[in-house]
Amino acid sequence: QVQLVESGGGLVQAGGSLGLSCAASGNIFSVDDVGWYRQAPGKQRELVAGITRGGVSNYVESVQGRFTISRDNAKNMVYLQMNSLKPADTAVYYCAADRRGGGGRCHYVSRNCDYWGQGTQVTVSS
Repeated sequence: QVQLVESGGGLVQAGGSLGLSCAASGNIFSVDDVGWYRQAPGKQRELVAGITRGGVSNYVESVQGRFTISRDNAKNMVYLQMNSLKPADTAVYYCAADRRGGGGRCHYVSRNCDYWGQGTQVTVSS
């Protein structure tokens, strides 16, 4: 089994920055690709950023150039650095991952993720 725990959420003014962390524990070898997802009130859950085990990243257009996803496999950590935050970024942010050999593509598609964190609230005030 794998457990994912997010941290770093909070309240920030528009234009500010927050850094989110996702710590993985358990059977770390099983973790393959990782995605950061978010869900705002009244909206569908969407992919924010994804990263493969090898470090190849992808982003939704609305955060391109503002957010950076990274991972440190040796430390079992995944990060999302969020700069130039906007009120539209307000949401619960989730860290998710798929397992090796499952073909999940969790860095693109939420339904293929095998592991999920509990979520962390990010609120951006205007």
